[in-house]
Amino acid sequence: MATPTVHSVAQVGFGAGTNELYDRARPSYQSAALAHIRSAVRGSPPLNVVELGAGTGIFTRALLADPAWSSAVKELRAIEPSAGMREVFTKSVKDERVSASEGTFDTTGVEDAWADLVVIAQAFHWCPDYDKACAEFARILRPDGVVAFIWNLEDRDGAAWVAQLRDLVEQHEQGTPQFRLGLWRAAFATPSYATHFAPPEENTWAYALPGTRAIVADRAQSKSYISVLPPAEKAQVVADIGRILDQKDGLVWIDEAKGVFEYPYQTLVVLAKKK
Repeated sequence: MATPTVHSVAQVGFGAGTNELYDRARPSYQSAALAHIRSAVRGSPPLNVVELGAGTGIFTRALLADPAWSSAVKELRAIEPSAGMREVFTKSVKDERVSASEGTFDTTGVEDAWADLVVIAQAFHWCPDYDKACAEFARILRPDGVVAFIWNLEDRDGAAWVAQLRDLVEQHEQGTPQFRLGLWRAAFATPSYATHFAPPEENTWAYALPGTRAIVADRAQSKSYISVLPPAEKAQVVADIGRILDQKDGLVWIDEAKGVFEYPYQTLVVLAKKK
């Protein structure tokens, strides 16, 4: 078996002691995106699902609670390299159809042709070897199987304060392969992808979530490259976030008395259907 490889910033930034904040702060997934993935699955229920980079179970919980999915899943195998993430996952996901185990994108431990769907939520940008990963996806998928990649990201075009927030936070990325950079698109040019999958299909949804000052600060601190900062630098980031929110540039109130405002987001889903 190949040695699992995980980016060093992800290892530390999503390591022990960071995962409760991650689970509390990160947003869930929109029903429209979940329904879109469901409509792309070509197998008949009940379905076998493999979720790679399953984290603390945010996507898993959304999937199992969604009307399009709740009764369609036979078994869901969550694969996650971080022991700390898996610990939170097993506490937060209570469903007898679900199991969680250690593994990576190219070392899943799943048997051949088992899955109707491989889904990767908020994680594939960390993949260290796209060709090996695509070969593994093809191996564990049934002949009519589908891979769904899904990401949520703050929408810098949705409000000026969000653009300012992202400019502030993203300067600390330390060269990590963040989703926004699109480096993960190289997967679709690999030999393994071209051999096994049809051209990728992309859809994007824009929307606003309820936000508060605490949510914005916590969500920023849940990012791996912020969580690894020295305490003084992290405190400065939080203070700078406060100053951005004080300016209210493009901020739209939902309930000003309660301090709740619109937090613009986008969700991207990329579907890869097996040939």
